[in-house]
Amino acid sequence: MKFSCSKETLLKPLQAVIGVVERRQTLPILSNILLVADEKGLSLTATDLEVQLTATADIAVKQAGRAAVPGRKLLDICRSLPDGTELQISIAKERATVKAGRSRFALALLSPGDFPLVEDPKDTANLTMPEGKLKALIEQTQFAMAQQDVRYYLNGLMLEFSKQGLRSVATDGHRLALSDVEIEFDIAETQQIIVPRKGVLELSRLLEAGDGEAQIRLAANHIQVVLPELTFISKLVDGRFPDYQRVIPKGPSQELSADRDILRAALSRTAILSNEKYRGVRLHLSENTLRIVATNPEQEEAEEDVEVSYRGGNMEIGFNVRYLIDALNAIEGGDIQIQLSDANSSCLIIDKASTQSQYVVMPMRL
Repeated sequence: MKFSCSKETLLKPLQAVIGVVERRQTLPILSNILLVADEKGLSLTATDLEVQLTATADIAVKQAGRAAVPGRKLLDICRSLPDGTELQISIAKERATVKAGRSRFALALLSPGDFPLVEDPKDTANLTMPEGKLKALIEQTQFAMAQQDVRYYLNGLMLEFSKQGLRSVATDGHRLALSDVEIEFDIAETQQIIVPRKGVLELSRLLEAGDGEAQIRLAANHIQVVLPELTFISKLVDGRFPDYQRVIPKGPSQELSADRDILRAALSRTAILSNEKYRGVRLHLSENTLRIVATNPEQEEAEEDVEVSYRGGNMEIGFNVRYLIDALNAIEGGDIQIQLSDANSSCLIIDKASTQSQYVVMPMRL
């Protein structure tokens, strides 16, 4: 294999795929990136056996071939070179030689035949949607995914495809985030899949907020998202997502309306003196006033009154302040509504201007 290109031409696809290359691998081949050079140009593939990323670069190849090169070392070499540097890369026997100006690097290679590529999944559905809408949908819900929960099906994002559109749902058992996007899909029946946490984070990083088209291919055990110059494949979590509809509060008896930015700022300030372990705050509701109170084991206290629209009875309820702030961060509108029933029931947070996203937070005893 032999090709030459500018530093920037190689750096962009390298940065796109490097996210799945773990620094410490049980299998040495997984720390490598598979380079494939042919008449179409250069493709770079990285995998951790759960997520596979393939990026392409439009490079004139002098000699076709395949090679498994150390991913992070090649990335560090590219980053260290001055902008505009011309690279000459050649593969011979078990060595990759990178020449750039007066610099020369020789990298040890592993056999490309040992690189574990995911087979091209057989479609059960082939759908397209704007890339920006998919990115927004993921970002509005991914923060509620569980981390290393024994209920493995919570360690990911549930995507529900139907003829009316796409819904994403995430929950860690203490809160739930749900978001919808209306789009007509040519799909025979509603399909639910669970994308693992790492795949969700990588896909969110790779998607761009634009009108570019994302092609989504669903298979029995995989999801594939094809973007311009990039292909994402992830295994799916083999499990059944809980019935999230049962968690969403129905028929709340009290409603509170507030400016999102003012409420978020007040919660952030009072959180400074909340218990570092439980992050609890108490909300005291009275007519048109919300008092936020936080205390900690050092007997320190923070208190702030926020002007809101509320005409229900007096109520005191505790929440994890981090969960409230995360939900407010995900809402784009200026005014939000919090629907409540009593001090022992979950609250529902929505954007007053749109019902596209809903956030459920369970109360906590303080």
